[in-house]
Amino acid sequence: MPRRPVKRVPQLLAILVLAATTAAVWAAWLGWDQHRDVHPDGSVTGPYEAWQVIGLVLTLMPPLYWAASRGYVAGAVLGVTAGLTVAAYVDWSDDSSGLFMVGVLMVMAGSLVTTVGATAVIASMKKRTR
Repeated sequence: MPRRPVKRVPQLLAILVLAATTAAVWAAWLGWDQHRDVHPDGSVTGPYEAWQVIGLVLTLMPPLYWAASRGYVAGAVLGVTAGLTVAAYVDWSDDSSGLFMVGVLMVMAGSLVTTVGATAVIASMKKRTR
């Protein structure tokens, strides 16, 4: 079976659209909650609740599926990863300790691994249905 050449312009557009969508979804789910919760026992949690992160992930699934099911696997992986990385950097860059970069790198690595896995599953499911 001959391989199709990679369509560069659609892949680039998929990357840009998914990165912008991902950053907007981050702002909608996580951008507004910036305070930490102090519990009666003195422990501190936050600033995000689990339901916010779950909502972010579930909201990102349809655009990821859209791109991956149309063959824009690189666009799906790089767009979501870039969007989450940039959003985390912008959101956390006011941290005075400088440790925010550790968190940003963890977001980048985790989103890269997760989106590679999700797009691989989506692409393989689409190949089976064809």
